[in-house]
Amino acid sequence: MDNNRVNSTNVVFIALISVSIALLAGFIFSAISLVIIRGIPALGSSLLSREIQFAVKLSMSTSIISTLLCMIFAVPAAYGLARLAFPAKKLINAVLNIPIALPPLVSGVALLLLFGTTAFGRELAARGIEFVFTPLGIVIAQFFVNVPYMVTVLRSTIHDIDPRMEFVARTLGCNRLQSFLRVTLPLARNGLIAGMVITWARALGEFGAVLMLCGATRLKTEILPISLFLNMSTGDLDLALAAASILIIISLVSLFLFELLSGNQYEISRVGIPKRG
Repeated sequence: MDNNRVNSTNVVFIALISVSIALLAGFIFSAISLVIIRGIPALGSSLLSREIQFAVKLSMSTSIISTLLCMIFAVPAAYGLARLAFPAKKLINAVLNIPIALPPLVSGVALLLLFGTTAFGRELAARGIEFVFTPLGIVIAQFFVNVPYMVTVLRSTIHDIDPRMEFVARTLGCNRLQSFLRVTLPLARNGLIAGMVITWARALGEFGAVLMLCGATRLKTEILPISLFLNMSTGDLDLALAAASILIIISLVSLFLFELLSGNQYEISRVGIPKRG
């Protein structure tokens, strides 16, 4: 094959890639920008409304709590999946990833059945711990749907850290817990922060599972996605677009931080010395 033919093929290939990227970016940008353009003018007045203020406060509090819960459970789970060998590891990993594959509505139905129809759920309710149609249920729904994402991010981060670093720490007198706390966790810091940011953003925008478990009650279980749903249903476009604009702005900032942090991971050199990428 002569050079001219090779060059022309390369040009066509690059052109096809460029067109695909441009079409995708244009499609997404045009749709999102319309919401921002129409929502920003009414954003200031909408933020003064009691409903939007309630939705923002409830969304922030529940998403922060659920993200912290995700971190508490995801860190040890991700470390175990990345470092330890145990029976049925692939099966357990598949089970942990089920909420990723499920539609959020199905996840919400599953949680509703668990906490609303079983002896376990009734016992919790009898003790004053109610998840159905309560803000506490919002936290559990966000946690259930989003913890697999944090596990996935952290597992990838820990897997990329050279295990020889931990081995050296243990040869110097650290036990496995100490090597994890002193070596692995600091090296995984950026991945942990990135995982928390993207998990928090996803929790803030969770709708399907929350709707099924907690319902859509104004000024009770009204987080921002529920507020968007309710106001679109009643024709109040200003409040609906305000809620949508807030969610989009937060999502864009979160994605930027995620890309910034996930692109600045520690690299392990051939001799096992960490360095900044």
